[in-house]
Amino acid sequence: MTHGKFVVLAPALLALTLAACGGGSSDVNYACPSPFTVQDAERLTHFKDGPGRDPRDIAYEASIVGSGTKCSVSRNRVDVTLILRISANAGPAAGTARTSVPYFVRVLDSNNNVVQSQEFTADFRLTAANPRASSQEELTLTLPRDGGFRIAVGLKPTPEELNYNRRGRSP
Repeated sequence: MTHGKFVVLAPALLALTLAACGGGSSDVNYACPSPFTVQDAERLTHFKDGPGRDPRDIAYEASIVGSGTKCSVSRNRVDVTLILRISANAGPAAGTARTSVPYFVRVLDSNNNVVQSQEFTADFRLTAANPRASSQEELTLTLPRDGGFRIAVGLKPTPEELNYNRRGRSP
């Protein structure tokens, strides 16, 4: 699935180096900033509505299985194409409706401040006959050429789902 663009407008006081993208004259070869997955946001276990929280109550499980970038550098900006691969598996309590897995993309400056944040969903049709699926999400980020940026990605668990992940998947 391809999503639109989002643009980061950096303040004038940002550092003058673009992390992993170099700086200086137009003769310099640039390397794209590699995305990183935020700890505790690489997987998500979603339960059906209601009080049950044992393995029979799992509606789906999802994980980030890969990410990468490619860049196009111009005089004043870097267009970063972010590719994110998400996998989803139906659980015993999977319904027949569309499964929407929430995820986020955050652009961080050289001081680890979030300068841009956006949330999306990867949509799946999981059924008993088709219990596994994957999606390749593609986004374009436009960054100033002279800033120290990093790209953070992750699934967006609820507080309860995050606690479940941290407890090692035990209810």
